[in-house]
Amino acid sequence: MIQRVTVPGLFPPPAYSHASVVEAGTKLAFLAGSVPLDSGGKLVGDGDPVRQAEQVIANLGAQLHAVGSDPSQVVRTEVYVVSSDPAALSAVWEVVEASGLSSGPHASTLIGVACLGYPGQLVEITATAVVPEEARR
Repeated sequence: MIQRVTVPGLFPPPAYSHASVVEAGTKLAFLAGSVPLDSGGKLVGDGDPVRQAEQVIANLGAQLHAVGSDPSQVVRTEVYVVSSDPAALSAVWEVVEASGLSSGPHASTLIGVACLGYPGQLVEITATAVVPEEARR
C-alpha cells in the first residue's frame, strides 16, 4: 500500500505529494534514468523538450512493465530538464502530470541542469515504483 502525504503547514505542492510511504516488505523497483531515445538509439524530439518528455514517459512505461509494475505504482520521480527557464521546466512537468504517473500525486523533484548524457538530450526521468504483489506471483 502506498500512503501519499501532503504536510499540513507546508506550502501545498502542485500535483505531487511531499512524501510517499511504502510499508516494509513491499517490493520496490529503482529505475535508471529514462532517456528520449527510440529502440534504435536515435534521439527523439531534437530541440523539443516536450516531445522528449513524451518519449521519456513512454520509455519509463516500458521499464515499469518489464519489472511487473505500471505508472500508477510510481512513488517518486526526479525530472531533469536542460534549461534554466522555469517555463521550459513547467512545460515538461505538464507532460509528467498528464502522463498517468502515479494513481495519486507522487513525490517528485523537478531540476534544471546544464547538460545530460546524450548529445541533444534535454529530459531524463528516474523513478521508484512499487511492484504489486500480484506481479510477484
